[in-house]
Amino acid sequence: MNLQQLLRKYNRGDRDFSDDSFRAASLPRTFLSGADFSRCDFTEVDLSYTDLSRANLAAAILTGAELVSSDLSGANLQGAHLIGANLKQASLVGAILAGADLRSANLEGCDLSGANLKGALLKDANLRGARLAGACVERPQLAQAICGDRCEKVSAQDVHCEEISCESAVL
Repeated sequence: MNLQQLLRKYNRGDRDFSDDSFRAASLPRTFLSGADFSRCDFTEVDLSYTDLSRANLAAAILTGAELVSSDLSGANLQGAHLIGANLKQASLVGAILAGADLRSANLEGCDLSGANLKGALLKDANLRGARLAGACVERPQLAQAICGDRCEKVSAQDVHCEEISCESAVL
């Protein structure tokens, strides 16, 4: 499906775009809230400043995608592939990222408040300045992430899961 078809169908009220491919496309500043993009291929797609709130992106491939300042609040990204994706300043409030692959992703300045990151791969992910209040994250995950000196100080009271701590992360 090409981008014009996607936007035309979305504007007509269609929301099911599962299993489609949009590789290397450009969709910045687009409103796609509530759409089903499960198992879609968004490899190297520009989705900067796009509203994907409440979208279903479960098992989607977003490797190398540009999602700068995008709204992914309440989105389902369970099992999504976000390797090397740029999510700088994105809103992921309440997003489901359980089992997502975020290796080497840029999450600098993201709002991950209330997000479920249980089982997500965060090796070499940049979490500098990220907000994690109320997020579900496990200690080994944060130990492999890059937080830097500007990372929000997260305590066990703010983050809800077993054995949560930022003690082993580089803050």
